[in-house]
Amino acid sequence: MTHAHRLRRLIMTGLMAAIIFIGISLLRIPLPALVGRPFIHFGNPLMILAILWLGGGYGFVAGAIGLGGFDLLNGYAATSWLTVLEVAVMAVVLTQASRALKLPDHPRRIVAIGVIGGLTKLVTSYLVGIVEALMVGTKATVAMVAAFLSLPATAINSVATAIIVPVLYLALNALVRRRLQ
Repeated sequence: MTHAHRLRRLIMTGLMAAIIFIGISLLRIPLPALVGRPFIHFGNPLMILAILWLGGGYGFVAGAIGLGGFDLLNGYAATSWLTVLEVAVMAVVLTQASRALKLPDHPRRIVAIGVIGGLTKLVTSYLVGIVEALMVGTKATVAMVAAFLSLPATAINSVATAIIVPVLYLALNALVRRRLQ
């Protein structure tokens, strides 16, 4: 990778981190839940797009800065480390899924990635919900039940992610790829 190529990728990483931060900051629809304070937002789909366009490493950095930065600045600082762990899991899962599907830029591949991202978010949100409940002193069995009962909010976000990712990817991919070359 040439110096100019690395610089372009680094600049795009910063840009995607800012877009993720803005995407979660500007459009938030609060959802009821027993654990945490979930809301519908564009942060997750934008993080998945960053992983697809920049690769797992740079995409992780963009997602961690965008989503983790939002948490730090908006009252979620105590659990921002969980957000960064979620982004790391997403980066690993989506990078492996992209390699396994071997259908570059094919619409079915992008839809599959959106669905895989949404399902991964369901699993990570459940685990994060358990940890958040345990952090405030809830017993383990109660934490597991409460986290499970809070999953409908995540399911809404996951469905939105599975729809938004393919739409934005297919609309913007050619432009982004040109900027990364």
